[in-house]
Amino acid sequence: MDRSALTRTVRDLWDADIVPSLSELIAVPAISPAFDPAWQEHGHLDAAIEHVRAWLAGRDLPGATVEVVRLPGRTPVLLVDIPATAGTTDTVLLYGHLDKQPPVANWGEGLGPWQPVVRDGRLYGRGSADDGYSGYAAVAAIEAVRAAGGTHSRAVVLLETGEESGSPDLPAYLEHLKPRLGDVSLVVCLDSGGNDYDRMWLTTSLRGLTQVTLTVRVVHGGLHSGMASGVVPSSFRIARQLLDRLEDSATGRVLLPELHAAIPEHRIAEARDAVASAPGAQTATVPWAGDTRPVVDDELELALNAGWRPTLSITGADGLPAPDDAGNVLRPFTTLVLSFRLPPTVDSEKALDAVRRTLTEDVPYGAEVTLSRVEHAAGWNAPDLAPWLRSTLDRAGEEIFGGPWRTVSLGGSIPFMGLLHEAYPAAQFLVTGAVGPDSNCHVPDEWLHLAHAARVTEAVALVLAAHAER
Repeated sequence: MDRSALTRTVRDLWDADIVPSLSELIAVPAISPAFDPAWQEHGHLDAAIEHVRAWLAGRDLPGATVEVVRLPGRTPVLLVDIPATAGTTDTVLLYGHLDKQPPVANWGEGLGPWQPVVRDGRLYGRGSADDGYSGYAAVAAIEAVRAAGGTHSRAVVLLETGEESGSPDLPAYLEHLKPRLGDVSLVVCLDSGGNDYDRMWLTTSLRGLTQVTLTVRVVHGGLHSGMASGVVPSSFRIARQLLDRLEDSATGRVLLPELHAAIPEHRIAEARDAVASAPGAQTATVPWAGDTRPVVDDELELALNAGWRPTLSITGADGLPAPDDAGNVLRPFTTLVLSFRLPPTVDSEKALDAVRRTLTEDVPYGAEVTLSRVEHAAGWNAPDLAPWLRSTLDRAGEEIFGGPWRTVSLGGSIPFMGLLHEAYPAAQFLVTGAVGPDSNCHVPDEWLHLAHAARVTEAVALVLAAHAER
């Protein structure tokens, strides 16, 4: 391939075509269904799909088909099928999503969730970095390969609209589309990122999830605390005792063995290299309050905690009045939302069973315990890189980023990865993206690093060409 033509094409596409269209996509309040139950009535997901569909339909991709696929009662997906230019029969599947997190308040001056702003090489707005750019970047990479005289295998771009809700409709679509997808030998996911904007980062694992809403009830109505305390056990104290079964409150270590897994040695080595390449990345962007310190000082241990060890977070509560409304009342119940992040290789269903047993058996004082809003999701551990992919990434690191690529084990989940790995166990996975530690995904002032996004696009183009030639 003509490398200069590849680079030039990617940069021109980002400047002239992608940024203007992506800016218009930011203006669409396409909130994910979990946060907008009336999404069908509001029509914003459909508007986002149509906007990107129209852009894709106007690209110069001979033989390509662009289709909105709809299953009854489910969020739509956008499917782009681009014929191979090489003599291969397998498929590259490129994934992204168009749904967005809620807007939330307190955006910076001159910024807003649905207000695209380019400032200092950053494109601000909800859905810029997570993950509106992905479909544009995927198609730009394919166009760049062609413009540079390279070849690529058949490419299918799949953009869903329920990822921020946990991708509940994706399994049905994968089953529905399986005959059309064919033999998928490479999966490219652009819904990730890394610890800085100086190099290419590969996500090699994702933690799983087990979540329950715990309610401890001791009476059926509030009682005067002066009369009832010392007679009726506190629901909060019982909840504390139950939490002590799950977690060491002094260290944060999860106590249930079913939620632990051995960390592979090569993942530890990768984490060590990542920490050395981007020191301070684990803590630099945390908005610490006062003199708060991280859980430990060792950066390698922090990286392993965030990627490979189980953790418990209390993400919600009920039954507790606001301080201004708190009277002398022994409250009838306490509700806590318990969110466990699990090592990538832990069986999330077995983990959930262990949590359920621990919380419901031999409850102190025989209090009434109920578990609701129960869910679990498997993590993902990437297969080893094939020699052709590793050497291509080495080349991309040197030619595009000026430094070696590194890996990151993410604490979050991308349900699509586990689903695809199960469906195509022999496929290679390239999970990467333009998100950095301060890209503000899910919070105010979300932004996309435009130059980094273009570099990632160029690297994906190199991978697509190498895949066809392997």
